[in-house]
Amino acid sequence: MTEKLNTIIRASEQRAKGFVFRHALGDGKSEIAMTMLAPMAGLKRLGVSIGRVPPGKEAFVYHRHHCEEEWVYILEGRAASDIDGVKEEVGPGDFLGYPVGVAHNLENIGQTELVYLMGGEQTSVEIADFPKHGKRLLRAGERIEFIDEKACEPFVPDVRPLPQDE
Repeated sequence: MTEKLNTIIRASEQRAKGFVFRHALGDGKSEIAMTMLAPMAGLKRLGVSIGRVPPGKEAFVYHRHHCEEEWVYILEGRAASDIDGVKEEVGPGDFLGYPVGVAHNLENIGQTELVYLMGGEQTSVEIADFPKHGKRLLRAGERIEFIDEKACEPFVPDVRPLPQDE
């Protein structure tokens, strides 16, 4: 017999399934308490999470995705949004969309916890750049690696026309 899927995730369940994430490149500034809601409800192709960032901390590290779009909807608190190097203050009710290739990060600039919903695509392969750190993240399935962007070499295929019969 298959287990019944729970598609309603009660508020009381969310905190118990959460975790604190500190980004390896965050230099101590990155800290976010997260609960990944989508997998709890059986969703596999869409990511939706709730994030809580303490005052003075950044959610992640300034980065841009090559494959996945993301979004943020602010529920509580104030943040400095850095989108492609342009900083703006955002607060409750503000929606931020991050198309592929747009660098972004959030920093809690308020005196209280910054609370927001975030989501995006869940592709099996992702490439993300961390331009302030010169790093690139490569993810294929469960495997995740950081490499130095300087180590990336352009791939230029040797393409030649087929020989023509005379």
